Amino acid sequence: MSSPAIPTGRRVLVIAHTGRQEARDVAGQFCAALHEFGIALRLLEVEAEELALDIPGLEVVKPSPDAAADCEVVVVIGGDGTILRAAELARECGTPLLGINLGHVGFLAEAESDDVQFTIDAIVNRRYTAEERLTIDVSVFRDVEGGKELVCSTWALNEASVEKAARERMIEVVVEIDGRPLSRWGCDGVVCATPTGSTAYNFSAGGPIVWPGVEALLMVPISAHALFARPLVVAPTSVLAVEVIARTDGSGVLWADGRRTVELPPGARIEVSRGRMPVRLVRLHQAPFTDRLVAKFGLPVAGWRGAAERRRRTGAGDPE
Repeated sequence: MSSPAIPTGRRVLVIAHTGRQEARDVAGQFCAALHEFGIALRLLEVEAEELALDIPGLEVVKPSPDAAADCEVVVVIGGDGTILRAAELARECGTPLLGINLGHVGFLAEAESDDVQFTIDAIVNRRYTAEERLTIDVSVFRDVEGGKELVCSTWALNEASVEKAARERMIEVVVEIDGRPLSRWGCDGVVCATPTGSTAYNFSAGGPIVWPGVEALLMVPISAHALFARPLVVAPTSVLAVEVIARTDGSGVLWADGRRTVELPPGARIEVSRGRMPVRLVRLHQAPFTDRLVAKFGLPVAGWRGAAERRRRTGAGDPE
């Protein structure tokens, strides 16, 4: 990587969903403003071509696990999918991600598109904090003579899901917790999620919402034909395993964060454990996660009397 001489010595990587005009406009606004404040800018190769920004000293790099090295923050403009893509480039070097939501719900994002100027000021003046989010490491094994062979290893911020490969067939699996068998399910799949991913695929599959500050791993069956098929929340030190029953028509596929896939032959074993490295997310506000849930899902809270009741009990006056 070439490093242009910037007086401040500060550098920011900008990643955008360039397939959307709004994202291109916001990315251009961000880059122009940060450059004006003497902050060096880095873009990914393809995105730099699509944005076509005329900014002196702009650094262009190929996507890689060290693309965010030496950057103080990664500004991600798009939806949660774009943030998950950016996490692949920032996790190894520990650079925090600051998401600006241009998608639908955008649980991973910290700011909305109308917060651009506030977000720029926060970066320039370093008025932000970073929190670590638990990830999961995923290993896939297959049967070989004399035992199991490691097929591949991957990781996820939200979830790893074992799913049926053919729409017309269920997948038969045995699930295991900490080396002990729990149950056998004929199902559409199994989701193994983090607290961060509890509002993603886990939520759609009927799993519980877990506050990000809780350290835990989640397992949720998808459309299981079984009497016992309940969402499970286990310790972060636990190891989850899903074994695909060896049948000629029962193969499956593993999805990691909905981005990386591995074909699962019959008899495959998938092990999920706490990730060796977290992902860091920028926080601009200290709002409780409850408020985020209410805002993102548009939950009805009219009639809540909590604040008024506290004032009545304590005798405190109304806030100004």
